[in-house]
Amino acid sequence: DVYKRQVRGNLSANSRGWEGVQFMTPIKRAIVSCHDKTGLVEFVRVLYDFNVEIISTAGTLQVLEEAALPAINMGDFTGVEEMMDGRVKSLHAKIHAGLLGVRDNKLHAEQLKAHGYEWIDLVIVNLHPIDSLMTQPGITPEEIIEQIDIGGMSMIRSAAKNFRYAGVVVNPERYTAIMHELRAHGGGLTFETRHRLAQEAFASAARYDQIVADFLKRTELEWNHD
Repeated sequence: DVYKRQVRGNLSANSRGWEGVQFMTPIKRAIVSCHDKTGLVEFVRVLYDFNVEIISTAGTLQVLEEAALPAINMGDFTGVEEMMDGRVKSLHAKIHAGLLGVRDNKLHAEQLKAHGYEWIDLVIVNLHPIDSLMTQPGITPEEIIEQIDIGGMSMIRSAAKNFRYAGVVVNPERYTAIMHELRAHGGGLTFETRHRLAQEAFASAARYDQIVADFLKRTELEWNHD
């Protein structure tokens, strides 16, 4: 159809081109870590209907468990508990190899297996809106810096880069349409959907980064201590 022809043209600059594109990705394993939990429980219930393994971080994990939706703690999955006051949670090769590997690349698959890692098919992550923090009375630049998301953003970018095989959802408004698609395709997401979600993810990441960059520029003098 027209959409596929357009996407095929957009990918033509890639040395692999259209080769290796997985038109339907069955979701078997997902990471869920959300600040905005609107509609999340219903979404995850649909994933459970398709026997998707859920990996989650503390706050989201609690919400899921309260809804009788057990998930694997991120630290239990990676084998490394979060550290440095939460600065390091998901920055682990098991996460990013599972997201970034080219699945029809034999070497990538062999390396994944050699390390005992597994593919991760879906990332459902949305970040604390850092611009709203900046308007809080009395908040300091140091406190804002502490809230800049690194791990969640890294997972978003990894999944978005590898949209040929993985899906990424950063906007709760997409949950309903994705649930319909999962039901229609037996728990899978089409390439077209993954491509659109990746576009939205990178646009969201760009906005977030610009907000942080603008903040640092505004507060430059405050950091120039003697």
